Amino acid sequence: MKKALDRKDLKIVEMLLEDSRTPFTRIAKELDVTEAAIRKRIKTLEEMGVILKYTIEVDSGKLGYSIVSLTGIDAEADKVIEIAEKLKDFDFTKRVFITAGDHMIMAEIWAKDKDELVKILSEEIGALEGVKGVYPAIVLEKVK
Repeated sequence: MKKALDRKDLKIVEMLLEDSRTPFTRIAKELDVTEAAIRKRIKTLEEMGVILKYTIEVDSGKLGYSIVSLTGIDAEADKVIEIAEKLKDFDFTKRVFITAGDHMIMAEIWAKDKDELVKILSEEIGALEGVKGVYPAIVLEKVK
């Protein structure tokens, strides 16, 4: 039987989303429970597949990437999954989503400069078999 998530579980997830390195002691203090209880709840959340992994967020500019593009990609219907799988293997691609809406695939692309972005969009992504259109949106500032 699946455990229903309660208010404390949701607060744990919220705190870990804000900072995946939040100490269990801080979470326990916030929720007024023991650290052991937090460890048990987090282990349960992991086993349930609620928490999939822990990660970090970096400043792409400080790593030498001056351009981040959220790029929409339209594809032949029977090639969407195949193209998404190819995209995830490129180093310049940081995230790939299959979507409903304006585009079939959305990808977060990091490039060192505009020339590299143009090359990525035209020679790498645009050249994939089944790609019908590539629509970049340059990120100016991340708000949240």
